[in-house]
Amino acid sequence: MICPISLCAVFIGIIAVATFLSIVRAIKGPTGADRLVALDVMTNITIVLLVLLGYYFQRFIYLDIALVYGILSFVGVIAGARYLEGGL
Repeated sequence: MICPISLCAVFIGIIAVATFLSIVRAIKGPTGADRLVALDVMTNITIVLLVLLGYYFQRFIYLDIALVYGILSFVGVIAGARYLEGGL
């Protein structure tokens, strides 16, 4: 079942607003931790977008890509946090 056009437009609008807000936080963030969290939010938004695209196009490969991207994002955030803490 493919989602109706209006529902997809709402999802895309919500994703666009969330992306814009996280970009603002990544640019304006007063600390490195704020910027790292904003980048993590952007990767989570990308994962949600991949899942929605997989559902819309009925292609389940997008779900596998989203899982791999989530794992790589997690490892990247852990490495960034270790760097900011001074332990890397």
